[in-house]
Amino acid sequence: PTFYAYAYPAPEGFAQAKVRPEAASWFEPLGEFVLPYEAVRTSPDPEATLMAFLDSTFEAAARLGDWDRSLECMRGLKGKPHAID
Repeated sequence: PTFYAYAYPAPEGFAQAKVRPEAASWFEPLGEFVLPYEAVRTSPDPEATLMAFLDSTFEAAARLGDWDRSLECMRGLKGKPHAID
């Protein structure tokens, strides 16, 4: 099992982006970053490990893809549903 993250179309340089945690890597056959489930499961802080992966891959895609960051929504709080106005 693995967690994965991709951007489509992938912006130039996405495959070479530095992402966290160290166990994450680019998997060329699928054209996406992967993070083995085992790395998350055995981490001292699994939630932080997974969030580092998700945040860093999102940031790489947004930066390299020159996304309009004003369109992003605020992240919700742990344990509370995100309110939609």
